[in-house]
Amino acid sequence: MAYMSQEGYDKMIAELQRLEAVERPKISAAIAEARDKGDLSENSEYEAAKEAQAHLEDRINKMKRTIAEAKIVDTSRLSNEAVQILSKVEMTNLGNKAKMTYTIVSENEANLKEGKIAITTPIAQGLLNKKVGDEVEIAIPRGTIKLRIDKISIE
Repeated sequence: MAYMSQEGYDKMIAELQRLEAVERPKISAAIAEARDKGDLSENSEYEAAKEAQAHLEDRINKMKRTIAEAKIVDTSRLSNEAVQILSKVEMTNLGNKAKMTYTIVSENEANLKEGKIAITTPIAQGLLNKKVGDEVEIAIPRGTIKLRIDKISIE
């Protein structure tokens, strides 16, 4: 089961619809065009198009499975007392005094550019169930970081 926000669920549905309505017909057209060029045994365009089709179908099937198993989190029932999924956490790196803000989301919604980290990441795991003012040491691939939680909110 994948917990996600309504926004993340809606984005996934839209992406699935785009893949099925736009990308799938494009690849089918590319396969048909390559097939028209003759001998399929030596047709690299045909092979590439068939491979692209297989990747697309795999992606579509994974998205459908995720959507079917999705559990949308009701943000009105969440508390900002402790860090949990969909918490927006403002913190300070006590090593270099840098301020950081991350929202903890499902793996499918993670997007570092948007400040959204997956609940399965070491940082998110280290923050779960912690409260404002707590200082935590988290093992990350480059060593250990010490963070202080400054604010928790729900978006």
